[in-house]
Amino acid sequence: MRIAITAGPSYEPIDGVRRLSNFSTGELGTLLAEGFAEAGHSVLCFRSATSSFAPPLWPVEVVPFTTNESLEAALMQTPAREEVSFVFHAAALCDFRIAAVRNEQGESVSRDKVSSRGGPLQVTLEPVPKLIASLRRMFPASILVGWKYELDGTAANIAALGRQQMEECLTDACVLNGAAYGHGFGLLTRLGEQTHLSDKAALCRFLIDWAERMPVAGSTPRKESFHPLATFMPLSPFI
Repeated sequence: MRIAITAGPSYEPIDGVRRLSNFSTGELGTLLAEGFAEAGHSVLCFRSATSSFAPPLWPVEVVPFTTNESLEAALMQTPAREEVSFVFHAAALCDFRIAAVRNEQGESVSRDKVSSRGGPLQVTLEPVPKLIASLRRMFPASILVGWKYELDGTAANIAALGRQQMEECLTDACVLNGAAYGHGFGLLTRLGEQTHLSDKAALCRFLIDWAERMPVAGSTPRKESFHPLATFMPLSPFI
């Protein structure tokens, strides 16, 4: 199968030397890419240039990205997108970008390198569109797996957000994690099934096994088989 995986943090520039980013290391997406490659699949890993986790060891084609826009452009330029069977969107992208940087007087300041001698700054952030909402348009014949990471709330709250993501973004499954979920990871599907995995290694093993056992695994993706509203194969045989 041909597998596409996104991994690591994006960033948005504040000026020419400073960035807005997050704490993602790119570990999970990289481990998943290595696992699929080791299992004999063709893997395309869109990996953040600022990932601190070591790059893939197995033969994985790595495409670097920096900002949300650069990842979107790289995904759009993927050759033969119709041949991608699965897209695992594990990258931690920025939810905001810099709309303006102003001094205390409300004047716009240079974005080359803002000097600290100028005193306090006011940085205005604006929300950016969710890239996951565009994946179905880019990969209409693929099975799409998103991620939902939350710190606040409960396991029930994050499961509801995962279901909302699948409905709004036309994805097929969602991985749940973060303090709101608790220890380990959860995997939700459109059938409403939820499976708990104890750690990153267990999650990667499960996703690889699950993907390989799909009815169309190893064949050319077909829209009628990979439609986001198609019936999903139950998870229970693989637990």
